[in-house]
Amino acid sequence: TTSTSADPEVEALLQGYADVFRDVPGLPPMRPVDHTIPLVPGAQPVSRPMYRLSPLELDEVKRQVTDLLAKGMIHPSTSPYSAPILFVSKKDGTLRMCID
Repeated sequence: TTSTSADPEVEALLQGYADVFRDVPGLPPMRPVDHTIPLVPGAQPVSRPMYRLSPLELDEVKRQVTDLLAKGMIHPSTSPYSAPILFVSKKDGTLRMCID
């Protein structure tokens, strides 16, 4: 992976352990634990509308979602549940996508 760390010591550690901090394609393998979430009978799915996003934020959503799809970290869904996206500016000026 590439680092944007401004701290030379952190950068040296990341480079020294590059095999540990490498980009992993997709999600980790399935584990033998089967987890379920019991739902309240008759409860309706929670679906909140999107927050208003600027054109810059909409472009960033498309870029990040496309990247996550390509890496296998997410997949298309038709679930009735949804949560809006918002962005928080990082120290370096890039946008961190957050799910509310």
